[in-house]
Amino acid sequence: MQLMNRILSGLALSACLLMAQADPPGRVARLSYVYGAASFRPAGVDDWAPVDFNRPLTTGDHVFVETSGTVELQIGCGALRMNSTASLEFLNLDDSNVQLRLSGGSLIVRLRYLGDQDSFEVDTPNVAFTLLRPGEYRIEVKPDSATTLVTVRGGDGELTGSSQAFTVHAGEQAQIVGTDQPSYQTVGAPPPNDFDTWSEGRDQHDDQSPSARYVSRQLVGYQDLDQYGSWRNTPDYGAVWVPNGTPGGWAPYHNGHWVWMDPWGWTWVDDLPWGFAPFHYGRWAYVGNYWGWVPGPIAERPVYAPALVAWVGGGAIGGGIAWFALGPREVYVPSYHTSPVYLNRINVTNTVIVNNTVNINVTNVQYVNRVAPGAVMAVQQTAFASAQPVQSAAIAVRPEAIRSAPIVATAAVAPTRASVAMTAKPGARVVQPPASMQGRAVVARRTPPPPPVPFALKQQALAANAGRPLDTAQVQQIRQSQPPPARPLVRQVQARTPTAAPQAPAAQINRPAAEALPQRTPPPAAIAPAAPQIPKPQPQATPPPPRSAAPPPPEPSREVQRPAPVERPAPAERPAAAERPVAPTQIKPAAPKKEEGKKEEGKKEDGKKKEDGKKE
Repeated sequence: MQLMNRILSGLALSACLLMAQADPPGRVARLSYVYGAASFRPAGVDDWAPVDFNRPLTTGDHVFVETSGTVELQIGCGALRMNSTASLEFLNLDDSNVQLRLSGGSLIVRLRYLGDQDSFEVDTPNVAFTLLRPGEYRIEVKPDSATTLVTVRGGDGELTGSSQAFTVHAGEQAQIVGTDQPSYQTVGAPPPNDFDTWSEGRDQHDDQSPSARYVSRQLVGYQDLDQYGSWRNTPDYGAVWVPNGTPGGWAPYHNGHWVWMDPWGWTWVDDLPWGFAPFHYGRWAYVGNYWGWVPGPIAERPVYAPALVAWVGGGAIGGGIAWFALGPREVYVPSYHTSPVYLNRINVTNTVIVNNTVNINVTNVQYVNRVAPGAVMAVQQTAFASAQPVQSAAIAVRPEAIRSAPIVATAAVAPTRASVAMTAKPGARVVQPPASMQGRAVVARRTPPPPPVPFALKQQALAANAGRPLDTAQVQQIRQSQPPPARPLVRQVQARTPTAAPQAPAAQINRPAAEALPQRTPPPAAIAPAAPQIPKPQPQATPPPPRSAAPPPPEPSREVQRPAPVERPAPAERPAAAERPVAPTQIKPAAPKKEEGKKEEGKKEDGKKKEDGKKE
């Protein structure tokens, strides 16, 4: 009997694992900073397009930044920063793996968190670099593609080539020259240049983020909450975040556009500079006379959602599609295929669920935001599918029609080519990597997943799927019947036991010319109360502040009194459902420790001078 129970338990566990394998990733990257000329190529298409600010990025997506440009990508475990004609592709991005193809340029990785079962790999034309622990790393592929420099300022890494493997430790730089039989040597890490210094400043700003007291640091986009809003306490929901400067009549999911992203389907891209975290995590609540974002419990890794909305359908919309933001404690039911485990995770990490039984019937739920002032947005299906800004394509719907219209499980709109990538404006220049860089193969230690099936091969099946993404079996069938070209861009190498890399003679490495310091992207202009729309931030830059300047603190909240400072527990010590502290009224940046050190040294020197005078 016990043996039979074990067999049944094993079968049940295997079934759950098989279902979980078909679940979409709970983690994405986000385009968070753009300076200069940059572009991206979504998975499944061949054309490069202008960068879409706040767009989620996943496996198969490419990003390119031209000379003197800079791009920052945020991921749950850290940040990626590119410049110097850098070309980056996500070979894999899921809950446990980050695998990047760097075919040229410079990449700085600030890794904040790496779980025991997680892997982080950067593949270059002559070596695969595996990050072994949190730290700061810089990988630079020279224009000739035969030379790669790997600098470890904090942490440890492992280099794997065609025939050898070496370790690189903090304070070292590895120089790899050649592709077929590369040579290796290590030197001391060179002093930081302008790009390194700018990156360190971004890290310091993130380290001091007050919003990290209310949300997990693995929640993508939390850093922008400090500058563009404030935290308030409410009797019903606890600490909520309230955006600054929103005009009268503003409501969530009203300023942006919809894009199609596999494997999630319809995905919201907000136009506001802070418009990522509050639209892919948590819930929105209309509190009194304002909208506030209610984050989920402080979890180690919140699960990303393409858009936390409820869909309104039926003939009352006049052939269009409408939606509104889900409220606290309301269940999100994805339109894509998931397992029960995933359905539970994506809800309990983003809101408080009163009972553990998830109700997947969306038609008999009393949604609190459905009757909130101006909460519902409606557009025609053509505007929806072509990624048009919804604020300029909105259609008027009578309130009584909205109240009587049924709630549906998905937006039953078939995607088009325009749904996948933005189209450049007439006459606009879209930069892209040189052909030699696009076709440059890289060395990989881990086997990446197969490349995404081209959108053109799936479009007919998607048109018959009523706005839902294809399931794993459908995608696999298309892949087998019409296989895309094999990936020629990855050369697999065997994992080997690493040894210490040979030390170079004590000589200063020749460094490239100093890179331009990226300029700070200015915040969007203040929004006047009567403005009907909220402008999308532009990547133009203003002169940067001095390097020694501290990052600007967020605007203080006038709603509540500041409590005594509350120390945020370390991740290992954090309870399952931590209570958020009371929102502060003002946050002051910590005094620089370097200045204190200088004062103490000055005191010692003055004392020494006095003693010398007495002796004389």
